[in-house]
Amino acid sequence: MPIRTPLAAALSLCLALPASAADLLVQAGRLLDAPGTAPRAASTLHVRDGRVVEVREGHLDAASFGLESAEVLDLRAHFVLPGLIDSHVHLSSDKGGVAGQLAGVQMNPVDVAYEAQMNARKTLMAGFTTVRNLGDSDGVIRALRDAVRAGKVEGPRILTANSSISATSGHADPTLGFRSDLRAAVNRNGNVCDGVDACRRAVRTQISEGADVIKMTITGGVNSRIGAGLGVQMFEDEARAVVETARMYDKKVAVHAHGADGINLALRLGVDSIEHGTLLDDASLKLFRDSGAYYVPTLSTVNGYLERIASNPDAYTGEVRSKIDWRIGITGKALERAVPAGVKIAFGTDAGVSLHGRNADEFELLVKHGLTPMQAIEAATTHAADLLGLAGTVGALTPGHAADLIAVQGDPLADVTVLKRVDWVLRDGQVLKRPD
Repeated sequence: MPIRTPLAAALSLCLALPASAADLLVQAGRLLDAPGTAPRAASTLHVRDGRVVEVREGHLDAASFGLESAEVLDLRAHFVLPGLIDSHVHLSSDKGGVAGQLAGVQMNPVDVAYEAQMNARKTLMAGFTTVRNLGDSDGVIRALRDAVRAGKVEGPRILTANSSISATSGHADPTLGFRSDLRAAVNRNGNVCDGVDACRRAVRTQISEGADVIKMTITGGVNSRIGAGLGVQMFEDEARAVVETARMYDKKVAVHAHGADGINLALRLGVDSIEHGTLLDDASLKLFRDSGAYYVPTLSTVNGYLERIASNPDAYTGEVRSKIDWRIGITGKALERAVPAGVKIAFGTDAGVSLHGRNADEFELLVKHGLTPMQAIEAATTHAADLLGLAGTVGALTPGHAADLIAVQGDPLADVTVLKRVDWVLRDGQVLKRPD
């Protein structure tokens, strides 16, 4: 009788391994398992316990993988690719302008929580299996993140910044536009800071309440209800205090910035991403390359603006409307400079300004303003995963990654708009959307 080594015995056991209840085989017509490389032809993914185990050529059965049995998902008529990632969303609402301001004082946190859950599900059904939420109040999105993780509700994997750090009268100052005697009631999230000590405290407050990432609004904003422009609105020592405190707690920093002065200050401080980046200049491009920071263009905000204005010409008033008109006219110009300069691009929509569930509209604008379809998909998969600190977990369908995947009819590498029509969505190997 031959002597069997422990290794040989283990290999023998693996070859005859009975199927786990969690074994799933996904047969794909074409498969983009590693965005940035050519897609595979007919392929089969072996998924176990929500993670990709192996990818093989051809449409194979359980026996081909040494399994006694496995569930087989027939996507042979579809193009399969990793679940998409939106690096910039606001799940709490998609109301804007005057309606958004009223909702801020009319809706209780529990009302907002139900709306956020609905928006999260819309996002998931659109094929976005991971999102980074960059602005919250009352801990609503933190609670939703935890509920999704616990399997209590359906939604994308969520990273949250809680409330954005802002100076008084800065873009994320929640008191803007309200009369003075109401300001104390709406300023309750500990995110407004003036001076180094207060900015350190504001970051620590967000971290104490469960923030995964820190967001700082270093310049004015389009939707800020104040005529203070779009330039820098924090002193360097304040912004540095935000970044240094976040780093102390091993948190990444996302920065809302339109004006070049704010963009460049943030990049010099070593932040991880610039959101919007509308007025970046030559110095910005060099700083992006030198620092390795990501640019998140959020182009589809213009869709939200245009649709609301078409429905109600008075949806935005005063200074906000004039900034919106400017933003519509300049959208995409910065990306057209960033792409040939070699700046790293991550996908983000600012959904909430645009409508939730319409996240894939961003792809068309990214391609219009300089990316190839493959580059746009990379921005929403491998690049976004890297930005979020989730590389190796999401963004690809190679062994070890979560089995987050979508399936579409057509070829998104030839026509990126097919990503607006997602037939199948799986997160962690669970089918959450299938054709009706």
